[in-house]
Amino acid sequence: MSHSYSTLDWSVSDHVLTLTLNRPEQMNAFTVEMCNELIHAFDRASADDDVRAIIVTGAGKAFCAGMDLSKEGNVFGLDESQQPTLSDLNKRFSDKDIVEGVRDTGGRVALAIFRCTKPVIAAINGAAVGIGATMTCAMDIRLACEHTRIGFVFSKVGIVPEACSSWFLPRIVGISKALEWTMTADIFKADEAKDAGFVSKVVPADELLQEARRLAASIAQRSAVSVAMIRQMMYRNSAMTHPAEAHKIESLGMFYTSLKDGKEGVASFLEKRPSDFQGRVSTDMPDVYPWWDDVESSD
Repeated sequence: MSHSYSTLDWSVSDHVLTLTLNRPEQMNAFTVEMCNELIHAFDRASADDDVRAIIVTGAGKAFCAGMDLSKEGNVFGLDESQQPTLSDLNKRFSDKDIVEGVRDTGGRVALAIFRCTKPVIAAINGAAVGIGATMTCAMDIRLACEHTRIGFVFSKVGIVPEACSSWFLPRIVGISKALEWTMTADIFKADEAKDAGFVSKVVPADELLQEARRLAASIAQRSAVSVAMIRQMMYRNSAMTHPAEAHKIESLGMFYTSLKDGKEGVASFLEKRPSDFQGRVSTDMPDVYPWWDDVESSD
C-alpha cells in the first residue's frame, strides 16, 4: 500500500515501522495535516501484516514541540461558528462537522493509536510539549534520552489537556502526579518522567533509537495475533468494573489462540527451536475480537 506523507516519514524494516514526525525546522510542531496523516498511518499499520511493531520519534532535535501556534484563525483547527454540546458529541460523534470542527485533533490521533492492532513505542528524542506529550500517553512504551523535556503545558496557555490524556495519564502515573503535571504546566526532565513511571528507560541520545528497535524487534518475534490481543485486553479489561469481565475475554482468547499460534508455540518450546508463528492479524484474530462496542471504529 503506497502512500506519501508531508509531515511524516514511514519506514519499515524487519517488521518494525519507524514513524518519524518530520517537520524538523518547526520542531515537529503539530498541525491538522499531521493529525490526519498520523491517523492514516496508524490505521494503515493496523492493516499491514508486515508491520508487527511501531516506533514513533521526531526528526531533528525535538520530538514534538506542541501545536503549531503560527496558523491563522483558530490555531487548533476548530470551527468557531459551532456551539457544540455533549449531546452533539454523543449523537453525532462521527459526523463530518463534529469530526473536523469540534473534536480535538490530538484525541483523534490518540483514538487511532488506541484502536491500532500493533504495539507502539515512543522514542522521545527531545522536547515533547503539549500534544507532543499527550500523544505519547496513548503509546504503550515510552523511552527518553538526556535531551528529553516533557510538559503538559495546557493551563499555562489557558486551555485543557487533550488527546484522551485525562484517561491515559492517570492510569500511567496515578492521579496525584497527573494532576501535578497538568495543573502546574511545568516542563520537567527525563529523570522525573522515569521516577513517575511515565518513561520506562532513559538512555543516551545516540542509543535511543537502538533501544527502541531492540524492544520492537523482541515484540516482532512473538505471535502477532497474541500481541494484538494482549494490547487490547490490557487497556480494555483494566477499565472493567469486575475481574470476571476480564475472565470472560481471557477465556475466549485462550480458547481460540490455543488452536492456532498456541499449537506452534507449544511445539517450538518442546522441540527447543524458535517459533514460526503464521497467524496474521488481518485474518486470524480470535472470533471474540473485537469484543467491545466503541463509539467509533475509525475517522
